[in-house]
Amino acid sequence: MATVSLRHIEKVYPDTGTAEKKKHNLKVTEEGVLAVQDFNLEIADKEFIVLVGPSGCGKSTTLRMVAGLEDITRGELYIDGKLMNAIPPKERDIAMVFQNYSLYPHMTVRQNMEFPLKLAKTPKEEMDKKVNQAAEILGITQYLDRKPKALSGGQRQRVAIGRSIVREPKVLLMDEPLSNLDAKLRNQMRAEIIKLRQRIDTTFIYVTHDQTEAMTLGDRIVIMKDGMVQQIGTPQDVYDEPINLFVAGFIGVPQMNFYDGKLLKDAAGVYSLQIDKAVIALPETKQKHLRDHNVEAQDITIGVRPEHISLSGPDDKMITGRVDVNEMMGAAVHLHISAMGKDGVIIVPTLDLKGSRFEMGSEIKFTFSGDVAHIFSTATELNLEYADAPKAE
Repeated sequence: MATVSLRHIEKVYPDTGTAEKKKHNLKVTEEGVLAVQDFNLEIADKEFIVLVGPSGCGKSTTLRMVAGLEDITRGELYIDGKLMNAIPPKERDIAMVFQNYSLYPHMTVRQNMEFPLKLAKTPKEEMDKKVNQAAEILGITQYLDRKPKALSGGQRQRVAIGRSIVREPKVLLMDEPLSNLDAKLRNQMRAEIIKLRQRIDTTFIYVTHDQTEAMTLGDRIVIMKDGMVQQIGTPQDVYDEPINLFVAGFIGVPQMNFYDGKLLKDAAGVYSLQIDKAVIALPETKQKHLRDHNVEAQDITIGVRPEHISLSGPDDKMITGRVDVNEMMGAAVHLHISAMGKDGVIIVPTLDLKGSRFEMGSEIKFTFSGDVAHIFSTATELNLEYADAPKAE
């Protein structure tokens, strides 16, 4: 168990002239391609931190710098207050679980789990105790005499985790450990990792591109894009209060709907939203946020989550769209719609259907209340409630 501090961490790779940097919009300097930019994070003892973002955003590079597998170009890494930049990986008291398990095929499960302890010259009696204890925690005791080829993907991943925790590392790093598993196994392993976290005294840093993993596992999540941190917060915080358009669209399944609109401000300083022909009032909490940031009337992008849209309301608040696809999901129907030139999704609980069929191509009217609307600057893509943005000219 340990605290981890990353201060102004940056990673620069030589510019090879490839199109990769253009693909991910990475910043290019005279030194090369800036894969991670000014990364700052304080991780508490025993905290579970998840780095999440699309491919190429720098999350795995950041994890590998913590592990010592990548040199830190600039910045400082501290573990328990000790500067680690020049410390070799084997002396950092960390362990890492990889995406591809990295088990020795000629060894049994027990031998795989014993391997790091043998390197540390752990006495046999203590080694047996630690391996048996880790196997019991992970539910793999019955597989100790088998070789990896005789195990399922989920069982192999448990062995890989077991090999890491027998050393009782201060920090456990996990790099997309569930990405090779099918959906059912991923769900099971997520639950196992949550149970594991409760049973061992270790600080976790977990990397994934899967927001479901991030939301269910992390005490806090770090959302990254193009080498830069976009937002850090609890899963509920980033869901309820996304700081910009990227975070709003990345967090949530199905993703948030976005529509062009206007932020109106009357002579008394009262704000409202205009979308299509509808004018939607905003609650006092949002009024205060906008006033605190001195926001003026301007063109905006309005975000609303699929589960917050209603199919009933006053006629003057309704927005007209067309049903493109109707997906029956059991407890709810996902309606893929087109409205105001944008594609979107509406989630309708089956109990609320009341005989409606919503055939493909049919017209649909919907609305939402001001308290569930997210208001983003068209110019900066920042959430106008939580970040200062330039005033409209």
